[in-house]
Amino acid sequence: MDSIASTTTASSVLDERPLPAPPPRAPVPALCQPGVVLRALLGVLAVVCLGAGIGAGEGGVAPWLAASAAGAAVAVPATLAWLVAACGATPLLAFVRPGLRLLLAGLTGALVAFGAWWPVHAIGLAGGAGAPAVIGTGAALGVAMYHWLDLRARAMLPAATAARLSELQSRIRPHFLFNTLNAAIALVRVDPGRAEEVLEDLSELFRAALAAPVGGESTLGEEIRLARMYVGIERMRFGDRLQVDWEIAPEVAAARVPPLVLQPLVENAVRHGVEPCAEGGRIEVRARVRRGRAWVQVLNTVGGPPQPGHGIGLASVRERLRLMHDLDAQFDAGPTDDGRYRVRLSVPL
Repeated sequence: MDSIASTTTASSVLDERPLPAPPPRAPVPALCQPGVVLRALLGVLAVVCLGAGIGAGEGGVAPWLAASAAGAAVAVPATLAWLVAACGATPLLAFVRPGLRLLLAGLTGALVAFGAWWPVHAIGLAGGAGAPAVIGTGAALGVAMYHWLDLRARAMLPAATAARLSELQSRIRPHFLFNTLNAAIALVRVDPGRAEEVLEDLSELFRAALAAPVGGESTLGEEIRLARMYVGIERMRFGDRLQVDWEIAPEVAAARVPPLVLQPLVENAVRHGVEPCAEGGRIEVRARVRRGRAWVQVLNTVGGPPQPGHGIGLASVRERLRLMHDLDAQFDAGPTDDGRYRVRLSVPL
């Protein structure tokens, strides 16, 4: 993986140019997300088990389990095949009328259901299910599933989710501005001659934070630029006590993330890993691409007494990533084996 590695200095950080803005791109189709696949499988299996229970009648648990197992042997591969086909055809379906989309979804459901049923039937494990029933059920489930996915795609951020995102961002925005302003005030007390330069960069940070739409989204490239500017101001405050190594792959710039997602992580690393230590500390910020995902890691040394925090940064980042990317986002934080503290997140590209 090609990457650009650099060690932060006061001048290099403040002169950092924004990473190239990614070209506009359509939202990721809802049906291609792992969380949707899991929900679709569980929903189809629930329908199969319910149908098996109705068919078994009062025969007891054993016939119901046998019928459910036979149905699952058909339903699981059929559902996965339908999802793969629908996900691959999403760009083409954009040019098809809604009514025809439902028809195609039903035909595909019937086809994959028959294709999954035939091998099971050939070895005598299909029970009493016949081809017409399987084809009809597959078509009905295909139409129902596509209708649900289409509604979900049209409302990627329902009202409740958008309200929750707005609330979280409205909490972290003043937290960000307050802490950054405190850093500038501390520097003014130490070196008044550099106050004007710092306040100019601080105003740029304020503009970037206030320009982010509440409940909206940003790119990882913009968040890295914002974090570099923040580190530049803190570097002036701490001097050589703060050492930051950046290892950034340019390909991560296009990843969609909530606004102000990286700066709180870097701020926590400064507050808990550098500020308590008389000798300072080191922070590593790494961003790379692996298997179609952007991975970001903030790693800092730990020393000195723990500093009390507000409990906003990590919790807000975790929750906002979950709301934006559902199960497709990953986030974990905790100590490492060598005594450092690591925060790691991953989002799809």
